[in-house]
Amino acid sequence: MTNLDLYAKAEHLLGIEEATEALYDLYRSELDEYKIKTLLDVGCGRGGFMQRLMSDGVTCRGVDLSQVMVDECIAKGLDAECIDIADEDGKYDAVVAIFDVLNFLNQEELLNFLDAVASRLNDDGVFIADINTLYGFSDVAEGTMSSENEKEFLVVDAVFEDEKLYTKFTLFKKENEEKNEDSRYTKYQDTIVQYFHKIRIFEKLSSLKLVEKQTFSLYDTKDKTLLIFKKR
Repeated sequence: MTNLDLYAKAEHLLGIEEATEALYDLYRSELDEYKIKTLLDVGCGRGGFMQRLMSDGVTCRGVDLSQVMVDECIAKGLDAECIDIADEDGKYDAVVAIFDVLNFLNQEELLNFLDAVASRLNDDGVFIADINTLYGFSDVAEGTMSSENEKEFLVVDAVFEDEKLYTKFTLFKKENEEKNEDSRYTKYQDTIVQYFHKIRIFEKLSSLKLVEKQTFSLYDTKDKTLLIFKKR
């Protein structure tokens, strides 16, 4: 199991549903003015945003590096594939990367990713993404939390240092659910690294032009920044 697949298995225990819906609303409202017909959702997760845009008449495709997430999209009848955006062939009016996708990339990976996004956009296409602010990492994301239900127990321990957030996920999942007296827990553990990115990185791109940036509050005061780019 990759660390992204572990995240996929633990996501429902993180209590992020409300934040995710708020981000979907924000992206949807921003895209309204562009009158797009086609969209690529990079890091599409379980496909919730694609479903929203499809209800607006937009043709959507998703890519994600977690096969667990992609399988759930496919089960819902969505067009999704477990590939890197660099391996995507289509062209789209809009590309989105929702909920920290850019923060999972180091600077070299980020620049390659942004070039790949530009190559997937139609002329005058738009790319929208969000990133964590420094405050969002150091004062909001850092810390320890736990969550459980009848079958699972999750501990998340996040430490921010050297402009990187190291988040250790430890998931205990009950097996043999039909025979409770013989039930055992399987332990899954991995660490996911996220990277803080300064805005100036996005202001110097040759393939994309940063046309708007807005800092907003998702969990706390000014913990996120929305970035809107147009293809050069």
